[in-house]
Amino acid sequence: MSDWKRRLTQDLEPVLMADDPRPQISAYHDMPYAIFRYLPEHEFAVRQEVALLRTRLEQAGKRVTVISLARCLQEAFAREGLSMKRIMQAEKRTGTDRMVATVHGILSHRQPLDDLVAEHMPAEADPRRDVVFITRAGALFPFYRTSSLLEQLKGKVHVPSVLFYPGELDGAAGLRFMGVLDAEHNYRPKIF
Repeated sequence: MSDWKRRLTQDLEPVLMADDPRPQISAYHDMPYAIFRYLPEHEFAVRQEVALLRTRLEQAGKRVTVISLARCLQEAFAREGLSMKRIMQAEKRTGTDRMVATVHGILSHRQPLDDLVAEHMPAEADPRRDVVFITRAGALFPFYRTSSLLEQLKGKVHVPSVLFYPGELDGAAGLRFMGVLDAEHNYRPKIF
């Protein structure tokens, strides 16, 4: 069994199955979420196992909401009247650095990513019944770092949530997004 699959099934799953996962997910009452890290090259295998985990949780009586960050990114673009074709054309004209800065500005200020994620949280959420999976974080690369998202979600998330994070562990609490960017060491959520 691979390391990530063992951590998913033996470390994270029992926590999510608990009557109230919040105390084991996080030491912070206003941040009831954790990070599940895996190497980017395992993305598709992790997606399959996360779908199976969702099924097991639902069979145990949990309600699982999946929030795709790729879908949130598409929603942000649509609200700004942007298409992928238009973004690619702008990148050709202005360069990659400018395009990355523009997309970051959209997700940070004009269509804040944390607000988009919060819109998809379950209605009438019950922290003992609901679990949220935040997936497809790789879609944000290289525009937006997930450390910013998690800090801005503080106080907006009230149910146990897990960010599935493609990256590498760096020390006890540092993560390198997609295994490429310099490690962020300010992650406060528990890392599985």
